[in-house]
Amino acid sequence: MIRKYKSYFIKFLYFENKQGIEYVFGIMGHPVIDLALTIQVTDIQYLGFRNEQAACYAAQAYGYLTRKPAAVLCVSGPGLLHVIGGMANAQVNCWPLIVLGGSCPEDHEGIGGFQEWPQVESSKLYCKYAARPPSATLIPLHVEKAVRLSTYGRPGATYLDLPATLLNQSVKEESIYDVAPCPPPPLTFPDQRLIQQAVNLLVRARKPLLIIGKGAAYGRAENEVRNLVYSTRIPFLPMPMGKGVVPDTNERCVSSARTFALQQSDVILLLGARLNWMLHFGKSPRFQADVKVIQVDLCPEELHNSVSSAVAIQSDISTATDSLVTILKERKWFVEESNPWWKDLQARSNKNKAIIQKMSMDISIPLNYYAVFKHIQDMIPSDCIICSEGANTMDIGKTILLNNQPRHRLDAATFGTMGVGLGFAIAAALYCKNNAPTKKVLCVEGDSAFGFSGMEIETMFRYKLPIIIIILNNNGIYGGLDNETFRQIQASGEPTQVTPPHCLTSETHYEKMLEMFGRKGYFCTTVQDIQHALRACLQVNDSPSLINIMINPQADRKEQKFTWLTESKL
Repeated sequence: MIRKYKSYFIKFLYFENKQGIEYVFGIMGHPVIDLALTIQVTDIQYLGFRNEQAACYAAQAYGYLTRKPAAVLCVSGPGLLHVIGGMANAQVNCWPLIVLGGSCPEDHEGIGGFQEWPQVESSKLYCKYAARPPSATLIPLHVEKAVRLSTYGRPGATYLDLPATLLNQSVKEESIYDVAPCPPPPLTFPDQRLIQQAVNLLVRARKPLLIIGKGAAYGRAENEVRNLVYSTRIPFLPMPMGKGVVPDTNERCVSSARTFALQQSDVILLLGARLNWMLHFGKSPRFQADVKVIQVDLCPEELHNSVSSAVAIQSDISTATDSLVTILKERKWFVEESNPWWKDLQARSNKNKAIIQKMSMDISIPLNYYAVFKHIQDMIPSDCIICSEGANTMDIGKTILLNNQPRHRLDAATFGTMGVGLGFAIAAALYCKNNAPTKKVLCVEGDSAFGFSGMEIETMFRYKLPIIIIILNNNGIYGGLDNETFRQIQASGEPTQVTPPHCLTSETHYEKMLEMFGRKGYFCTTVQDIQHALRACLQVNDSPSLINIMINPQADRKEQKFTWLTESKL
């Protein structure tokens, strides 16, 4: 007897057995209802979310943590369009992701079908590969290609369009396209002549600096990069998601002297970081006008992208760094304790640390950012994964909340996307569940950022994920108003005309959201409140917790020499 298979079964049969997809995140609905149900018949795990964007953020974060793409399942039309923000985020951040979009039946196209939209065309701007399999028999081919293109070279998003007519199509078993599992991405090795040029630059440098980006974290290059730092004692500056590739607690970390280090260095070794807005495009006055950059990146298009690098090396970070270490050891090069450059960096670091320490010791009410983060840092486990978003919440937090292991910080990253925090935290909790069940996940949010995806708390409860959500509540975007001022302004006229655009409702009790699930949240105004709440939350192992910390609405970061964002010169 010839067996026939519905194509949605074929698709996930091949996902499970051939391509190793572990998780699908999404929101079910027409025309992917049967597909969502079928996923759970296989060994693939399905998590339903409250918003497609949050599902997409979770999927891509899981891809970053594992180097294997997870999938997002969405309905047609608006469902796919809600996902596109997440697709763009994955594409800009270079994280692997597969999006599966149900779509209008092909015979309804052009005549006003339900949720009809040109989905393949709409997705092409936001991913590396977008296609509609022409037949159910070819689904495995496109699945393998989507997996391969999402992980090979610079990782990114891929999209497969699944019209209702394709999902309902039956095909004979022998006609199904048989495809081999997608092998892991091949390693790229550097040109050894360029490695020699890079070594020559470093050896001659008076003020060398290593910058570690999230590409080094994604590339699993921590052993090689640590070997580089430990053997040469080169000062290093981690980018936010490069934190932990070398422990933040290492004495050669110069995060506390970031501006000084960037402005004074004469040779920069750039490992897996891009000279974009986050590094002020590599240009003066943030950098020396004649700084020499050694750029190591997997993607050839990234080389010389903002400034002309002195040495531009296309390679995996691990292989290039290993080659550098070998030759630098042969040359017996290292940055001595007595080196004037190192002494200057130490002095500037100590000065800035003293300023932050003074600010963190001010525990007057309402609290400031530094006092809150200092007392959180004092209590949390050293190996927890920290997800963070918000303006000052994220930026100040990265300077105080330390990471000593790679891929243990997830934040708004290159695209600066707000709303990612809870989705990222869900992905991190799943990763811990599978790899380190006792590891804690902290989701540190500004109150504005939390509002983008706050209902994903219900998702966390449904799947029993013990995530600790900490909200730094300053009543607004960047900053709001104190309670009395907010009431006076609201009473003074039409709210749409008198309420400043940056303000949110003052002293909102977000912690009460946990009461919907029969649990208790925590409202904190003092350091003692924070300590009590954290002790309690660290003991919870079967559900999320929420700590709502009121801080001074006018609290800000310490005074800076430059504004955080380099302005256009036009």
